[in-house]
Amino acid sequence: MPDKSLRISRASTSARRRPMMLGVAGDNAAGKTTLTAGLVEALGARRCLSFSADDYHRFDRAERRGMKLTPSHPDCNYIDIFEQHLQLLATGQPVLKPVYDHSIGELTRPERVEPRDFVIVHGLLPLHSRLARACFDVTVFVDPAEDLRRTWRMRRDTTTRGYSTDQLTAEMAAADTESTQFVQPQRAHADIVVRFASIAERDDPPDTPPSAELLLRPTIRHPDLTDVLQSEITPTIHLRLVRDDDGIPVDSVHIHGYTSAEENAAAEKLIWEALGDPRTAIPESLGVLGPGQHSTPLAITQMILFHHLTQGTH
Repeated sequence: MPDKSLRISRASTSARRRPMMLGVAGDNAAGKTTLTAGLVEALGARRCLSFSADDYHRFDRAERRGMKLTPSHPDCNYIDIFEQHLQLLATGQPVLKPVYDHSIGELTRPERVEPRDFVIVHGLLPLHSRLARACFDVTVFVDPAEDLRRTWRMRRDTTTRGYSTDQLTAEMAAADTESTQFVQPQRAHADIVVRFASIAERDDPPDTPPSAELLLRPTIRHPDLTDVLQSEITPTIHLRLVRDDDGIPVDSVHIHGYTSAEENAAAEKLIWEALGDPRTAIPESLGVLGPGQHSTPLAITQMILFHHLTQGTH
């Protein structure tokens, strides 16, 4: 089977040439780019190759307007070329990668890229195929509350991607079915599921960062945080054992967005020191939502991914 052959090939690749591969899937405006951007900066941009699986769109925005497909459908993407490129990158080889410019909705000049210490791929369908999934060491599905995601998408696409409100409303309606069919099923294949959501029973100020829940599935080895995630130590974050969709018990990390700045800072310091070298400072890029905006749930999520990539989960 091709995915098994790839794992054998990667195992025989020298450690020097073999990158750590992270795949982050999720629906439009789920927060994938925000999650990965801070992580790339923390790891060091020179050590990372980060790109969007959306670069492998088959059609540009104008072409899609006359079709019944949206980018959430595999037929709207070059899945086979994406798989080939992932295999090459996973074994330390360069690729000539397509480029899709979201700001204008067009495919532009391709670029030659080489794998670095870390390869981070985010997009709508990076975990769609078994072969693509086999290329990644760590897989994540970002699954925010639907009302939150729609708010994020409306704000983003009407301000930075050239959509009118009517155009975007129509595309979002068309994408719902395809998202259910093709994007959401990737959740079942992720090592970590990240869900951002406001807490309904709380009347928090509108600028309160959403809280987060992380499902840490036993498909990879996660850091043991049981000693530090005690309610008497920090009110910001706690650990529970829950049942996953398939009934299997999984660790669930809850990170509150509403706790005080002092409590949040203490929680971040606690997790950072538990995961790595306490002598190093927390990278300033972790938790950044935008200019002057910080989210502890985002920061701690990124810390856990930082740990997986730097400590290795091979």
